Amino acid sequence: MHLTIAAAYGGREEITDAVKALLREQLAHSKTLKEVIDLVTPEAIGRSLYAPDLPDPDLIIRTSGEIRLSGFLLWQSVFSEFYFTDVYWPAFRRIDFLRALRDFQQRQRRFGK
Repeated sequence: MHLTIAAAYGGREEITDAVKALLREQLAHSKTLKEVIDLVTPEAIGRSLYAPDLPDPDLIIRTSGEIRLSGFLLWQSVFSEFYFTDVYWPAFRRIDFLRALRDFQQRQRRFGK
């Protein structure tokens, strides 16, 4: 199991940084723009993310009653399930976590299909 907590994080910035890193890497190998364009794939961008070895999250829990991502893990959350709760993070208890897990267990995951 992996628990990821992001502070001062922005998903748009991560994707932008990943594309820049991919382009810089190819530039260092003296690739032409035409060659680089064909190398820009979801897999290549994924390898350039901040934590490329972490698996994509199965469940993302959003506290505070907000029903939005706020830029959190935009790339990685493509097939994630979301759980929204009115409980604020400092007050988030074990029972709240167990409620989220129970809700998650009852879902039929389709992975975009």
